[in-house]
Amino acid sequence: MKKYLFLITLLGFLAGKAVAQSVTVDATIDSLQIYIGEQAKIKLQVALDADKRAIFPVYVDTLIRGVEIIDIAKPDTQYINNDKRMLITQEYTVTSFDSALYYLPPMEVTIENKAYQSNALALKVYSLNVPIDPENPEQFFGPKTVMQPPFVWEDWYGIIICAVLLIPLGLLLIYLIMRICDNKPIIRKVKVEPKLPPHQQAMKEIERIKSEKVWQKGQPKEYYTELTDALRTYIKNRFGFNALEMTSSEIIERLLDMEDKEAIADLRVLFQTADLVKFAKHNPLMNENDANLINAIDFINETKEKEDENAKPQPTEITIIEKRSLRTKILLGVSIAVLAVILVGSLFYIAMQLYNNFA
Repeated sequence: MKKYLFLITLLGFLAGKAVAQSVTVDATIDSLQIYIGEQAKIKLQVALDADKRAIFPVYVDTLIRGVEIIDIAKPDTQYINNDKRMLITQEYTVTSFDSALYYLPPMEVTIENKAYQSNALALKVYSLNVPIDPENPEQFFGPKTVMQPPFVWEDWYGIIICAVLLIPLGLLLIYLIMRICDNKPIIRKVKVEPKLPPHQQAMKEIERIKSEKVWQKGQPKEYYTELTDALRTYIKNRFGFNALEMTSSEIIERLLDMEDKEAIADLRVLFQTADLVKFAKHNPLMNENDANLINAIDFINETKEKEDENAKPQPTEITIIEKRSLRTKILLGVSIAVLAVILVGSLFYIAMQLYNNFA
């Protein structure tokens, strides 16, 4: 009795293991007969346990000699029996360009280091002059006429853009080549403001002080400071000593050695009044302010340099001529090389696009 129980248990275990490890490999083809150049799809289907891993056959270009592989789709996996089993489907698209009857050998799938083979298939490839079976005309498709693709503007955008850019790029390239070939110096024109004579600068400043009328606003100190500063600057530029760093008495003494004493007398009064205003808070009368302004103008007019009638006017624009530097030459050369590469690439691109559109 124990012996029978042992046999029954062993058979049940082996049957369960066989069911758990059962693998099925099946291959089908959607068309048994095709014309040269037509396509057929081979479907390889493997059923196995969900915890197993299947390795499908790898083909590079051909399934067998004469039958070429066009595309291999991604495997499609389905889980069945409460996710205990898997059904993996791999699809191969094939074609042939030689009329013959091809024997497609079994495909081999490896599972757990064990090889499983599918059933063999057959594929009949006909030449185009084979008559169509009138009873099954849908099985075959005759040769199609050559169709011209429709005109689409998107196919020409790249050509149009490159053609438009070629013109300014070409002109720029010609200009740069001419620049680097002539090797002419670089000519620059700099605008300069002609320097006014000392008396004109001083009169310009005094006219500004006069127009602002600072003394009428109750600011005599500011008025005399600006007026004496204008005169000190004039004296420095006219007589050549630094009157800006000297006291009023020092300036008068220095001028007495150079100029007419009558021309300096009024200037002495102006400086004395300015010192009283700035240091003693003296508040001069209105007519006194006007008189000092006139004294300043008279001093400038009496001591100014005589203008040379034959003197040429100072230029307002200076032309500077410089030799072209090595850096400029290198920059021109690099620019020419880059533009040349862009133009050649654009022409090549246009030629290839035209060939593809009209081929």
